[in-house]
Amino acid sequence: MKITDFLKEDCLLIGVKSRDKKGAISELLELLREKKYIKDSKDILDNVMEREKLGSTGIGQGIAVPHTKTEQIDDLVGVVGISNDGINFDALDDEPVYIIFLILAPTKSIGLHLKALAKIARLLKDKTFRNALRKATSPSEISRIIKEDEEKLNLST
Repeated sequence: MKITDFLKEDCLLIGVKSRDKKGAISELLELLREKKYIKDSKDILDNVMEREKLGSTGIGQGIAVPHTKTEQIDDLVGVVGISNDGINFDALDDEPVYIIFLILAPTKSIGLHLKALAKIARLLKDKTFRNALRKATSPSEISRIIKEDEEKLNLST
């Protein structure tokens, strides 16, 4: 599995407007709904926020990887949001979040989203990669950056 297998190229958002966790997640879910990957963004937002109560998915270094399972999809779905101003995400390091990878997994899947989260975390360890994502000026540039780094790190296995 590659990140590019489940990351929806038409759902890469530069300029997330919201400055808070719930608003930012809502923006990304609304994009997925507009592109018809999901039907009800509110239901999934409630699930993601319920997951956030267990502990913030703001993992530090300006990154958040919110995730949940839903019956609305049959395959793993990912979306990326880039904030220019930073989002209060209750991150583990108390710093603002600039890069959000939102992952949705089918309810019936077992461990699929965990595998996806591990691959994303591996990519995001690289400061150069994170900086390149933050500086991206178009969705196609985000896609290219992810593809190139994924190939470089050989994350297909």
